Amino acid sequence: MALYGILRFAHLLKTRLSKKEVWTKRNNTLLVVSAQVVLMSALTDFEPVTKRSRVKTSVLKSHSSSHQDSTLCIQINDKKAVNQEKRQNNTNSNMDIKPKTGGGLRGVKTKASHHRIIPRQQQKFRNALESWLVKPTQNITAAVCQPQEEEVKMDDEDNAHSQSCQNADNFDAFDSDEETQRLTPQDLEEDNSVAPTSKHTHTDDGMDKQEMASGSGCSEGFVKHRSKITDFFPEAPSPGLPDEEDSDWENTSGDSEPVVTWLGTPISELRRMPECRGTLPPLKDIPGLHTVMIRTDSLGEVPGPYPAKFEDTWDDIHVKMPCSRDNLFPVEDEETQKRQNKSRWELIKEALTRKMNNPFELKNAILKYCASNARKWDFTALHLYCTKVLEPDAAEHLFDSLLPDMVQLALRASELCTKPIPLLKGGMNHSITMSQEQVACLLANAFFCTFPRRNSRRTEYCNYPDINFFRLFEGSSPRKIEKLKTIMCYFKSVTEQKPTGLVTFTRKSLDDPPEWESSQTQLTKLHITCKGTIEDDGYGMLQVDFANQFVGGGVTSSGLVQEEIRFLINPELIVSRLFTEALDHNECLIIIGTQQYSEYTGYAQTYKWDGSHQDTTPRDDWRRRCTEIVAIDALQFRNFLEQFHPHRINRELNKAFCGFSRPDEDSQNLAAVATGNWGCGVFGGDPRLKALLQMLAAAEAGRDVAYFTFGDSKLMTDVHKMHSFLTQRNISVGKVYDLLEQYYISECKNCRGRRPDVSLYSFIYQQVSSPNDSGGKTRQHVPTDCH
Repeated sequence: MALYGILRFAHLLKTRLSKKEVWTKRNNTLLVVSAQVVLMSALTDFEPVTKRSRVKTSVLKSHSSSHQDSTLCIQINDKKAVNQEKRQNNTNSNMDIKPKTGGGLRGVKTKASHHRIIPRQQQKFRNALESWLVKPTQNITAAVCQPQEEEVKMDDEDNAHSQSCQNADNFDAFDSDEETQRLTPQDLEEDNSVAPTSKHTHTDDGMDKQEMASGSGCSEGFVKHRSKITDFFPEAPSPGLPDEEDSDWENTSGDSEPVVTWLGTPISELRRMPECRGTLPPLKDIPGLHTVMIRTDSLGEVPGPYPAKFEDTWDDIHVKMPCSRDNLFPVEDEETQKRQNKSRWELIKEALTRKMNNPFELKNAILKYCASNARKWDFTALHLYCTKVLEPDAAEHLFDSLLPDMVQLALRASELCTKPIPLLKGGMNHSITMSQEQVACLLANAFFCTFPRRNSRRTEYCNYPDINFFRLFEGSSPRKIEKLKTIMCYFKSVTEQKPTGLVTFTRKSLDDPPEWESSQTQLTKLHITCKGTIEDDGYGMLQVDFANQFVGGGVTSSGLVQEEIRFLINPELIVSRLFTEALDHNECLIIIGTQQYSEYTGYAQTYKWDGSHQDTTPRDDWRRRCTEIVAIDALQFRNFLEQFHPHRINRELNKAFCGFSRPDEDSQNLAAVATGNWGCGVFGGDPRLKALLQMLAAAEAGRDVAYFTFGDSKLMTDVHKMHSFLTQRNISVGKVYDLLEQYYISECKNCRGRRPDVSLYSFIYQQVSSPNDSGGKTRQHVPTDCH
């Protein structure tokens, strides 16, 4: 019947009948449906991208309508009766009700059973109907008698962007009605989502970068639901695409999982550590350049602390340790009623060594030496984790074994961290190398909130990230629970088996940036993929952390996107927040040797801890894991156009170059850069511009690029075509830089709209292919991007 109805409507439209309305009626619900609208609705049922209501209509022969408008009106004579019938017996209807995001008739039910259309029939129908289907106007939703509005809600703390759509007629429907429920990641996977599945499966509720930097409005891997009927047709090929480009790509329309998931150079041909790295010099402490906190004469064994005894330092250039004798706490003498300064470290030891049997006692122990915060700190998440999430046996193990082991690890601070830890302040070029055991000790103190002067922004550490974990314990968000699971997995691992490696933290400043406009450097190799992740597929490469200015972003609070996730699964990164001041425009932080302890699934609000991870990454001569991570923070743009200003271009190029370059090393010893949509999301960066800038910076630094689009296959093919276009014509870094400046002057500087009329890539194609720029040779086929 459904097939008969479609063919019947095709006949009506071809013959251009003056009356094209069709009446349908079920029970006491009256519908007047135009042929075009029903056809558009029927076509959406062919599309497997998302779940949607299966709508079937039976055509009545009566055409008693006098309406000539080609819009849809729904009149419900007895709304309560319909809702009551819906609740009474859903099994009486053969309707398969599923969440719906696209066009079509919402909530229309019929008696006919649903027959699935096989792909070959589906394509045949499309070919037959596509030639005469009337394209809906942009304001088609405004023509519905009872319009449906989209609500957009923003999570201010984490910049989470989510969209929800709810039908006004079904507003009072019961909560379990699937038609009003939001699609889950599982729904998208079951229905062959556009984006390939990966750990970074972005959903409507996802966030796209740091606690300040997350994705709203750009293509950092979000699965975007289709809302227009025209979106369900295959995209017409862009005119003038070169044949050699088209042969590398199939099915770029995004209607199903792409046949090709990567383009460019095979990733196996890119350099990785430790194979590409040269011989390291002997590890030694260099005053003013490199602080080494362990004995360097025993790297083949478990590294011990150096010096043997604790050196107490309490000043503005070193970390103020909780075990310092100058860490004092005011207490009131019971006899004299006078306040006296008592060693806070003694108070910490007294509070934490007492037996704790529940989260309430843990909270009281922490507040004994943080009494001034008793009314401000909230331990709800910690309480829920201990009482609602953990099984009774696991909770018993937590308080009987794991927490006491963590306490003992924290209280060994004066034994393990004997050398003063320098603060990595702005403008410094300095490294700190410490053992994984020392890192674990410092993180245990962070968990118990023992670091002095770090609980308020009104101290000398106002320009440093938070280090004490008190923000991790507050609130009832499920994200906090998953974070606690991940963190506790780390502590369980390091307390059961002592880690034996080293970790190096390096703050680097770029004092002499390249002359970009005069650079003759050619672009290097590019591997770009819409599947995989930086941490898994980019092993052994220089892995980019899409960082916040305060490294780690919201890892100890509510943030849970690229940077925070990396800091959670590699918790040794978190200790960098203890001594790293906010990054300046020409600075980066490089961390070598951290270990991954946890697996995970999802992203942002869908993030889930997925068990422990056994890291088998090889170690270098300094006993560091060959995992090198660089934290570079992008600019935030409130206005899309401002990122194309030459000053902003220079800043982003210099920031990326600072992170990628190693002036003292041969380029043949440099691993490829594993990166992605850096600075996009709520930071407002254009992914295509950011990809191009990172390719320029990597080329100037002598590194190849492995680029992960996190499921965005369109971005993958666009960037690959641009890279091929430039490399085939031997376009230098300086020439591309000049084109970026031309683009700003001609398209952005005087643009009065929100976005320029000509996209960046289209502009580059046109300029490079013009006679003036190609030595008099014209090119007939020039790639065009549709972004």
